[in-house]
Amino acid sequence: MAETQNTIKVGLIGFGMAGRIFHGPFIHLVAGLELVRIRESREENIQIARSRYPQTQITSQVDDILDDPAIDLVVVATPNSSHYGLAKQALNAGKHVVVEKPFTPTAAEADELIQLAQQKGKILTVYQNRRWDSDFKTVQKVLASGVLGNVVEYKAHFDRFRPALKGNTWKEEEAPGSGIVFDLGSHLIDQALVLFGLPQAISADVRIQRPSSPVVDKFEATLFYEHLKVTLSAGLLVREPSPRYILHGDQGSFLKYGLDVQEKALNDGLLPHLTPNWGVEPESIWGQLNTEFQGLHFTGKIESEPGHYRSFYENVYLAIKGEAPLAVKPEQARDVIRVVELIMQSSQEKRTVPFQA
Repeated sequence: MAETQNTIKVGLIGFGMAGRIFHGPFIHLVAGLELVRIRESREENIQIARSRYPQTQITSQVDDILDDPAIDLVVVATPNSSHYGLAKQALNAGKHVVVEKPFTPTAAEADELIQLAQQKGKILTVYQNRRWDSDFKTVQKVLASGVLGNVVEYKAHFDRFRPALKGNTWKEEEAPGSGIVFDLGSHLIDQALVLFGLPQAISADVRIQRPSSPVVDKFEATLFYEHLKVTLSAGLLVREPSPRYILHGDQGSFLKYGLDVQEKALNDGLLPHLTPNWGVEPESIWGQLNTEFQGLHFTGKIESEPGHYRSFYENVYLAIKGEAPLAVKPEQARDVIRVVELIMQSSQEKRTVPFQA
């Protein structure tokens, strides 16, 4: 049984941006995980895989991973429309499964995979890596400290400036699970649900702002809670960014600009095990706190918590070994997709919709 072995052998399906940048480096970092096979067909990606992981076998066939009895864990890092099918195949092959976000195009597909994983007795989780962003960990620290008092408003942005369509990418093609709500929105939604739980109702506006775009490239959604308003937004025509996070409470406010530094470092070709101070934000983008808490007034910067996506895979390893609860439960990832569905419904019907699981 894989659970009794010291090393969990991993097969990675897909070595495009997700597999190359967000999965491979962190699988490689975790003691106890061994990346033994990568499925990839593009020659440029194959060359990078061979240079970085010379001991890893490269294959063009998914079945070479699914049929390998030595592989315990399969990571699905492929286009969104294929997540459900490949995860289902991997679970039926008796593998533990990590699925790149978004989980599946529909909540019904997510529920089916959850039930299948339970039947097979296998770990199923989704790569909601932004829980380990420096800025989000800092938001959690500020909220836990109580310095804002009763929080009444939370805003989170995930914006980029890409006026032209990116060529040769499935992310700009109309398909199940495509568009910015599934892409960047799934991070924002997951973070909000981690902080505040499920909302009572949702109101949203979803649109295409770039005339030539075949997919949704802008959304804004309001999640309503009993004493809290949560606003989430993402767009691709934002040249001058807004604060990444804005939190207001009856004792103070916290504002945070900038984006966690890990993605840029990874895009620049830096590797976490070779880079000092990985995930440490510069002081220039630390958040600003203004609070009157317990009679003490404070206005100034709050040092950001260090981020590290390795924590996700460390947890997966421990969960497979039965030594820790799963950090990203598949039910939580399913709830994210349900919120996506309700955002799309609200925008389409131009009304506020109640949250229904």
